[in-house]
Amino acid sequence: MKTRRQGEWFEITIPKKWDCYTIERILKSEWKVPRKLLHKHRTERSVTLNNESRHWKQTHVSEGDSLRIKLFEPRPLEVTPAYADITILYEDDHLLVVNKPAGVDTHPNRPEQTNTLVNAVAFYFQANGIESTPKYVHRLDRDTSGAILFAKHELAIALLGNLLKRREISRTYLAWVHGKIKPAQGTIVQPIGKDRHHPARRRVSAGGQHAETFYERIQYSDDRRASLVKLRLGTGRTHQIRVHLSYAGHPLLGDELYGGEAHSLGKQALHAAKLSFTHPFTEEFVECIAPPEQKQSLFTFDHVQALLDSE
Repeated sequence: MKTRRQGEWFEITIPKKWDCYTIERILKSEWKVPRKLLHKHRTERSVTLNNESRHWKQTHVSEGDSLRIKLFEPRPLEVTPAYADITILYEDDHLLVVNKPAGVDTHPNRPEQTNTLVNAVAFYFQANGIESTPKYVHRLDRDTSGAILFAKHELAIALLGNLLKRREISRTYLAWVHGKIKPAQGTIVQPIGKDRHHPARRRVSAGGQHAETFYERIQYSDDRRASLVKLRLGTGRTHQIRVHLSYAGHPLLGDELYGGEAHSLGKQALHAAKLSFTHPFTEEFVECIAPPEQKQSLFTFDHVQALLDSE
């Protein structure tokens, strides 16, 4: 897809596959723009074809036409910016992928909290003249490290959210779990719900939400008496990996909430090592590999390489 930014406008050169489509079909069927955003763009007349405002339902586009949509108008920052070092894995005009360290919340849990990844990304936005509020597409637990995807504007958060719902954003994790998990690969399919005996914990529950976790043992460490496991999520429930592996009898190292034993670093051994998806605007394939923290992690570059070699 041939695209470019021009000031506050995003321009798409109509590809052959969209020839004879109406503007409305592109927005509603191809991009699945939410109704509220459709209304906003229609009201503000912020979608043009060849620099003219046209009727969405009646106007058919042709290959090579210029479709423009106003995506980059300045927006107020809705979160307090706070400086912290961040490692950027990928960035363009629409989105940002950041390597979150362990021990940092993804977002504020109370109004006065400012030491989160969202606050750090907001500072990065402010320092680099990005007049918008960073919106996280998915979250990681405080003590889970790895790749997190952020959107830079309203349409990006909507389209990336749609990809997430359709399971078209692939997230691959590495975990150290107690024991030698058997069989060496498989799928854990168990519903997950809240634990009524603990405010933060989740549990496998017949009345919970459907949840699927795919795992593969990469190696076993006699020294740690633990397995290095690659995991992918079929669903995205809160604490899903932690709950499912604990249920299977192999809790994460360091995950005391779910039966794991403490280790010297004091963090659960879970790292979001890889994030991949097809870009909703350019249709390019984006793949991000998140290197582990060098000193404050049970994971190494060799472990990430072992994950890649297993695919």
